[in-house]
Amino acid sequence: MWALVEEQEIKQILTRPKALLISDVNYPQNIFMLWSSDELEAIGIYEVVVDNSNLKDPAYYINSNQTFAFENDVATASYGQATARPLNNSTDPEGVVTSGIRPPMLAIVDQQAYGLLLPSDWMVVKATETGGSVKADWTTYRAAVRTTAAEMIVKISAVTTVDELAALYVYDNETPRVRPLGEWPQSPDNSV
Repeated sequence: MWALVEEQEIKQILTRPKALLISDVNYPQNIFMLWSSDELEAIGIYEVVVDNSNLKDPAYYINSNQTFAFENDVATASYGQATARPLNNSTDPEGVVTSGIRPPMLAIVDQQAYGLLLPSDWMVVKATETGGSVKADWTTYRAAVRTTAAEMIVKISAVTTVDELAALYVYDNETPRVRPLGEWPQSPDNSV
């Protein structure tokens, strides 16, 4: 990203190379690839230095638009304070619903558990219909999936801030890597 600067003021932000008319001179777009920074700056084009210090994960936060500044021959783009997304759904007095981020995360846990159990459901149906049984390792696995899902739902439901929710999904640096939310159990037979 570049800033077109005239008289120490940013006149235009360029997100991609393009042909420009500067001081009655036409410049082709390939100057962005062929010219050095010094050559570009000589005609008023400065590469923008992006300050991401206030940028937060958009899954959990609403980031402000970038603001641009030019000072001491440096063009910068920076974000303002990010606003946490709401945890829960809410409805304002006019009936406008604001979606929270917790309900979809709870639904994802249910969908993942369903997806893990579905391939072995036939074993349970067959055992029920024929009076047989399901192998112990499969019943243990299926119970572990349900237990893990319930534990994840409790953890997600217990958080009181967006930061606490985000922290559940952060993996540590241990081997094997784990996250506070937990991990799904492995099926007894990886082919199912």
